[in-house]
Amino acid sequence: MGLPFELHVALRYLLARRKQAFISVISLISTLGVAVGVMAVIIALAVMTGLQQELRNRILGANPHVYVSKTGGIADYRAEGDRLRRVPHVIGAAPAILGQGLISASREAAPIQIKGIDPALEPQVTDLAGAMESGAVSALVTPSDGPPGILLGRDLAAKVGASVGDSVLLRTVEGPLSPGGVIPGMRRLRVVGIFSLGLYEFDLTYGFVSIDLAKRLFVKDQVDFLQLKVDDVYRAPEIARAVTRELGDQYWTQDWAEMNKSLFSALWLEKIAVSLAIGLIVMVAALNIVATLILLVMEKHRDVAILRTMGATARSVTAIFMAQGLIIGFIGTTVGASAGYALAHVLDRYKMIRVSADVYQVSYLPFTVMPRDFALVVTAAIVICFVATIYPSRQAARLDPAQALRYE
Repeated sequence: MGLPFELHVALRYLLARRKQAFISVISLISTLGVAVGVMAVIIALAVMTGLQQELRNRILGANPHVYVSKTGGIADYRAEGDRLRRVPHVIGAAPAILGQGLISASREAAPIQIKGIDPALEPQVTDLAGAMESGAVSALVTPSDGPPGILLGRDLAAKVGASVGDSVLLRTVEGPLSPGGVIPGMRRLRVVGIFSLGLYEFDLTYGFVSIDLAKRLFVKDQVDFLQLKVDDVYRAPEIARAVTRELGDQYWTQDWAEMNKSLFSALWLEKIAVSLAIGLIVMVAALNIVATLILLVMEKHRDVAILRTMGATARSVTAIFMAQGLIIGFIGTTVGASAGYALAHVLDRYKMIRVSADVYQVSYLPFTVMPRDFALVVTAAIVICFVATIYPSRQAARLDPAQALRYE
């Protein structure tokens, strides 16, 4: 089955040889412009999406999905945890106590954020158990003899020069009351595990102790809040509201999206800004198509006039030049989309772009190509290329055969 007349002529024009080879070179440059633009947009979206997802996954791995506090305090966290697990879509509940201190070992002292947890329940709400590089969460259970245990973040342990089995000194503001005021507390602890949650902020500043030890360290008789894990992280705000609605106004909640709203809003805004900025490359490529077709119309005005005198309609002439623009756009988009997807996959798989973890919270730039983003970029590029063909095609169709052939 032969090609349609318009498509056949369009291909002949694009693949011009000999004297018209210049047109082919211009067409190739326009195709490369579209390919580079599409590839740049896909890679930019991939890195912003990958960074957003990686940060979200690491934040959710280190933190619960919902925090629940209660007016008057939580006296029996086990009973309250059982009540919260009965709320629809809640799949885990665990207590926590937060406090600050100063930890020192063989190398130097460093500030530390202490989190008291129940070693048996904490794996229900965070990925702490899976983040252990050495030791185990269960080792936090206070032994009958010897100092209590503490889990340290990898970067914090390296900073103070501590490893599993070493003894560290923890100082806290809270302590026994004396006639002269509150005496800062001091406690000798044993490092029973090193963890890496993947977030530099956590690995550098956090330490975990048992809930009973945290009560003694910070002079508390109740836990600060209960942590919840839900079956759908995107419904966490809705589930948080359901907790207050079903258990009463004395419960107040805060979900992960609310706590990290500013971070993800900034990432979303940056993704939009980068996409718009790099999307201008596609617009420049579209202008190249306009220029290419205008040059082609000028070069082929005699051929167009002959086609018109032989019976070709204005619609056919328009279709010829539109087909040329669409061929350039389709080939460029296909090449650029394929190259962008392949490059993003390679960069992500081999973690080739390293960044400073203390600035970006991650040690490398992740690349994630979302099917929706990929389809949107491809569709937008082809539409832009199509729009770029309208003006030159209409100019070609309006060409007067008599005027074009008068001086030939």
